[in-house]
Amino acid sequence: MNAFITTILPVFVFGFITAFICIAFAAKKMFRKIKSLEGLLESEKLVKETLRKENALAFNLKESVESELGLKLKDAQSAIKSMDEDILLLQKSNEINEAEFKASQPEIYDLKMKLIEAQNTISRLKGQLQQQHSVAQ
Repeated sequence: MNAFITTILPVFVFGFITAFICIAFAAKKMFRKIKSLEGLLESEKLVKETLRKENALAFNLKESVESELGLKLKDAQSAIKSMDEDILLLQKSNEINEAEFKASQPEIYDLKMKLIEAQNTISRLKGQLQQQHSVAQ
């Protein structure tokens, strides 16, 4: 028994203390990693929340721009429709005026039509001349 106390017990106590220290260091290292991972997780949560807020803001901005552009499109379409109606009225008015002009003064009307044809021919010939000139260069 005396030999047990002097040889085996100190080795057992030394082994126990060594194992306890190793386990304590490993546990301390593991707790540090857990704290580090918790910090990383919290950081990622903040980044995710920030990105979610930015995404929501961008979506709201997109929606408001689309809404504004939709209103502008409707305004433009109504303006185009109004312009088309005005053009049709002007064409009809011009046709009526031309018919009245032709009926009241046929000689002047014929001269006017010949003048318009001459201007068209001059424009066409100018275009052909410019086209030939540009091909030659």
